Amino acid sequence: MIDKVWLEDTEFWEIKSSIMDYTYDIKVAIPLEEVPGKGFPIYYILDGNWYFQFGRDIVRLQSGNGPKTLISPAIVVGIGHKGTKEEVGKRRFYEFTPFAEQYKYPEGFKGTQIWNHGGAEKFLDFIEQELMPVINEKYAVNKEKQTLFGHSLSGLFVVWALFKRPELFPYYVATSPSIWWNEYELFIHAEQYFQKTALHAYRKLLMLVGGEEDFMVDDAKQLYANMSEHKTEQLEVELYIAEGENHASVVPTIMSRAFRFMNK
Repeated sequence: MIDKVWLEDTEFWEIKSSIMDYTYDIKVAIPLEEVPGKGFPIYYILDGNWYFQFGRDIVRLQSGNGPKTLISPAIVVGIGHKGTKEEVGKRRFYEFTPFAEQYKYPEGFKGTQIWNHGGAEKFLDFIEQELMPVINEKYAVNKEKQTLFGHSLSGLFVVWALFKRPELFPYYVATSPSIWWNEYELFIHAEQYFQKTALHAYRKLLMLVGGEEDFMVDDAKQLYANMSEHKTEQLEVELYIAEGENHASVVPTIMSRAFRFMNK
């Protein structure tokens, strides 16, 4: 008989979303330390099936030497999916892509089955209206120190969420975001955001990309340049290129940098 391995000080539970008509697997790593006066910082990790444990271990290993690592004890929440790789892929494609009246697909999509997409608004509703209230009720959260983290398609979602609802999180971290989606429609969302930037509270965005990710490096540089041109005091944007890393290897490489971003 093989026993399952349970992670210390980590809770596993499900949440049934009426908005998404789907049940998500939620993992929550809870700090052992005494609760600070304002509560613990918190990281919401999209694609929690793959990246939650990276985040949990980064906090566990480095928060013990916070003055050097700039990582403090924090709650880490992984939002995960159920099912096979294909089933998870279909959910991701729907949840992390914004709705549009018309879609234009890359050449590489020709001859392939295109999964249902355009559910990002509803997924963000789920996070805001169903998940975050439960997290805030169950755990001591510092609402001034909340980060949304995503990679690839979920990285696209992170940047889009900043543009659409900047009030929701103070910090946004997007690794290898799929800026190419729908013929670079994200640039339009960026311009719409900056038209109203005076209405927004101060926010921070960190984009990271592997140096071997070809056109995705150029895409990230272009979005960073476009956003930097606005020179607003309401948004601070950083870009980091992890040389020698590709789309698969970049996440474990940049996790420490991503997690200390909130405390810089």
